[in-house]
Amino acid sequence: MENILEKEPVKRVQEFINKFDPKLKVSILDTTARTAKNAAESLGCQVGEIVKSLVFRTDASFLICLVAGDKKCSLNKLKKILKKKDVCMADADEVKSKTGFSIGGVAPVAHLTNLDILIDKSLNRFQYVFAAAGHPNCVFKIKYDQLIQITKGSEKEISE
Repeated sequence: MENILEKEPVKRVQEFINKFDPKLKVSILDTTARTAKNAAESLGCQVGEIVKSLVFRTDASFLICLVAGDKKCSLNKLKKILKKKDVCMADADEVKSKTGFSIGGVAPVAHLTNLDILIDKSLNRFQYVFAAAGHPNCVFKIKYDQLIQITKGSEKEISE
């Protein structure tokens, strides 16, 4: 198998997190982290410590919601926060074109386009969280407060 760390999306994430904190490193997992449950099993951590990066479409704009792996993003809460009637999950092509990542490897940083980011407050239960790093087998570990800083995200109650 070719070196996953050399793939463009993974390199983009590593370069982005290096600029923020050179101690942050992308790790390769032996098994897929395509789902939060898979990632938690691979890492030996709680499912809630996994950051799900979910892309949503509103009218003609997109945003990312970072939600704990053991929670679901509430569309009703999102609609109220955004003051929009129509909010839905982006499809695979939209996710790829807006973030530069395929579903299962969407990182919370290093997107191809500038996207607003909402971070679910339920993640603050954990000092450290794990986020996808551009490939279904890659993650990086980061402190919760650093996640807020690196993403410039807004903390909101968006989970059910």
